[in-house]
Amino acid sequence: MKNIDNLLNSISETRKELLNHPLYGRLNSEQAIAKFMETHVFAVWDFMSLVKALQIDLTSVKLPWVPTKDNVSRRLINEIVLGEESDIDQDENPTSHYELYLEAMETIGADTGKIKNFVANIIDCNDYKLAVSKSDIPDAAIDFMNFTFDIIDTKKTHIIASVFTFGREDLIPDMFINIVKSLNEKPGSKTNDLLYYLERHIEMDGDEHGPMALKMISGLCADNQEKWDDAIKFSKEALKQRIKLWDYINSQI
Repeated sequence: MKNIDNLLNSISETRKELLNHPLYGRLNSEQAIAKFMETHVFAVWDFMSLVKALQIDLTSVKLPWVPTKDNVSRRLINEIVLGEESDIDQDENPTSHYELYLEAMETIGADTGKIKNFVANIIDCNDYKLAVSKSDIPDAAIDFMNFTFDIIDTKKTHIIASVFTFGREDLIPDMFINIVKSLNEKPGSKTNDLLYYLERHIEMDGDEHGPMALKMISGLCADNQEKWDDAIKFSKEALKQRIKLWDYINSQI
C-alpha cells in the first residue's frame, strides 16, 4: 500500500482545499441549493461516461464473451454501474442516479431546461462536442466536462480509474448532507428527493467500494512508477477542476 499512501498524501492538500470550499457555507437555503444543482447536474451526467469507459476497459462487453483477468475491478465497476444506472427511486421504480437528480431538481424548483436540452442534443447527434456547441451550458460546466472526456480519450485505464476514484462524487462532504437534512426537517421542505439521492450515494459507496477502488488502482498501476505518477497528476488535476467548478457556482449564489 506504499504507492497508494504516497498518492493519497500527494493529493491531500488539494483535496482539503476542495472539502473546505466556501461554497458549502453558502448552500443554506433551497434557492441556493437549486442554483448549485443547475450547474452541478452536468457533473452528475458526465460521471456516467467515466464509469462506462471503465466498464468497457475492465469488463467483457464484446461478443463472444470471455472472462476478463482483473476480477476485482470487474466486480467493482459492474456493481457501480448497477447502482448508478439501475437504482430504485423512493417508490421502488428502477431509475438512474442522474434521473434521480433531475427529479430532485424539479422538486426543489431548479431549472432543468439546459441539461435536458443538452442530453436531447446528445441523443440527436450522438456526438459530445457537437452537442455542446448546440447547447446553452455554463462555460465552467463545459470546462469540467471537457476535462472528463479528455481523460476518457487518453484510452489509459489507470488514468481514467484514478480520476474516477479520487476526483468524483464522493467529494460532496458530510456538511452538505447535514444542511440538506436540516432543511428537510422544516415544514413544506422540497429537499426530500435530494436527500434521498445523497443517501443512496452514501449507501451505494458503502464500506466495500472504497477499498475495492484502491485495489483497482493498485492492480492497474502495479510496479510501474510512470503509471503511479500519472495517477497522482491526474487525480490532483481532477480535484482542481472540481474546485474551479465550485468557484463558478459560488460566484452565482
